[in-house]
Amino acid sequence: MKFKEKKPIHIILESLFETYSKRVPYVKKITNELIQKQIISNQNDIINDHIAFRTMGVKNLGINSFEKIFLYHGYKKRDFLSFELKKLNAYWYSHSEKNMPRIFISELKVDDLSEKSKKVIFKYTNQLKQDPVDELDLNNANQVINFLNKPLWSLPSFKDYNLLLKESEYASWVIYNRYYLNHYTISVHDLNKGHNTLIKFNQFLESIGIKLNDSGGFIKESKDGLLLQSSTVANKVKAKFSDNINSLISGSYVEFAERKILPKYKNIPIEKIESKHRRDGFEASNADKIFESTYSKQTERK
Repeated sequence: MKFKEKKPIHIILESLFETYSKRVPYVKKITNELIQKQIISNQNDIINDHIAFRTMGVKNLGINSFEKIFLYHGYKKRDFLSFELKKLNAYWYSHSEKNMPRIFISELKVDDLSEKSKKVIFKYTNQLKQDPVDELDLNNANQVINFLNKPLWSLPSFKDYNLLLKESEYASWVIYNRYYLNHYTISVHDLNKGHNTLIKFNQFLESIGIKLNDSGGFIKESKDGLLLQSSTVANKVKAKFSDNINSLISGSYVEFAERKILPKYKNIPIEKIESKHRRDGFEASNADKIFESTYSKQTERK
């Protein structure tokens, strides 16, 4: 992900992707295979549909805090999404500049969890006495980058991590990974013909040994049939906990999206089709299954 301009938001997004791609081996594997098959010439040929972050819905954190970074840099808040069974809320954000990734921010409704889980979460999140984003100079890209890469609370214990894991795998992911980029998304419809549908792209992924999330099917389809999404299962990362226990846990993953042309634009020649002619936004039923890319029933699946 490279931008010709070098505004602070471009520097922030480039840094996020660089850190994430080092942590998620699937990113380079997929890119290298696409280059080898001459589908793209380099990583910059891939349009990033969106990036996603996970947060805790508690005082001084959550969506209300995290979104300030992106709203300040020209992103507009769009639709609200609710995930009742997973106890999550989310919003997505768009930017007027061409090829800027959408931002998807979700948060755990901590107050809806059991007393045991709430106690564990507050043990860590109560270490923040004020909104940390308010302390940042948002014009200073390096300051924002450092913030997104530093621990917000102390390292959790393996015991606490596992207690959360039993009730909410989302909670356990956030308590350890904090603000790591959860995933980036390849815009499949922007690729060369032959790989620009999700059916064909998934066949390519499987041919190179990429394990896909099968929750709700390998392809998650919106009710209107215009938004198709799939994802890898999360890479495992080596985690060291505060009680000196080491364990492999779920890290981040890669998503793939195909946004179909809206019916009212179906007669426009394909070479004249732009992003505005395609299905925008997100679908809660799709996202609900994509969340499970980090869940053990996917990462442990044979």
